[in-house]
Amino acid sequence: MRTAAGVRVVRHSDRRRSARRRRALWSGGEVLVTAGLVLLLLVVHQLWWTDREARRGAAREVAALEREWGSATTAGPGAAPGGPGTTPAPEPAAPATSRAPRPSSTPVTAPRRSQAYAVLTIPRLHLRVPVAEGVGRADVLDKGYVGHYRGTQQPGQSGNFALAGHRNTHGEPFRYLPRLRRGDAVEVETRTATYTYAVDRILPRTSALDSGVVRPVPRSLVRPGYGYHEPGHYLTLTTCTPEFTSRYRLVVWARLVSVRPR
Repeated sequence: MRTAAGVRVVRHSDRRRSARRRRALWSGGEVLVTAGLVLLLLVVHQLWWTDREARRGAAREVAALEREWGSATTAGPGAAPGGPGTTPAPEPAAPATSRAPRPSSTPVTAPRRSQAYAVLTIPRLHLRVPVAEGVGRADVLDKGYVGHYRGTQQPGQSGNFALAGHRNTHGEPFRYLPRLRRGDAVEVETRTATYTYAVDRILPRTSALDSGVVRPVPRSLVRPGYGYHEPGHYLTLTTCTPEFTSRYRLVVWARLVSVRPR
């Protein structure tokens, strides 16, 4: 407001409104900065802390399995770490040769849900991780383990032993799965034997709902040019693709080439 002489007069109410606007802008800026810091901490927690803890937990589980199997070996073939006379779950029989094993119908007692019962080793990826029953996120995959698709075969059996693992966060055991090449070794250790598979085929991308890739004779339903036509001893590894998404699946298939009893 101006006086008759043209002098501008600032009223107290104008000053108060201006002060309130400044305080509102300052408060809004503080809220935005705080929200940004919280989001940053959440990202760090998700990408680093959960990763670190899952890897540590997976390494501890591998060590625990090895100790358990060592105790079972020391106690003799008729005993296992659960008490005298406890018989370990039977494993499928397969020839310990480098030739393609003949199909086996030996029954296998399925592990309990979320139970870690094997160790997956991939030398090219410097990976050694536990295998647990099921592919639940909270009780298997988010712990840094590799999960076994329930309903698919067990290690060494005729059919398809199918596994899933995270590619990013929570230990990300399958982060570098695309680096695998034909002929690379993939080992699965159990209480009684080590099964060695050789990478045979890779499906770079398919639908997350492509159930054909984990069938007994694996073959993509989305891209039928990828897969097999005949029965065999297969290993299937699946993970999300592209990185940091879960829209598609990357699939690696391998064939059993040898079995080494423990």
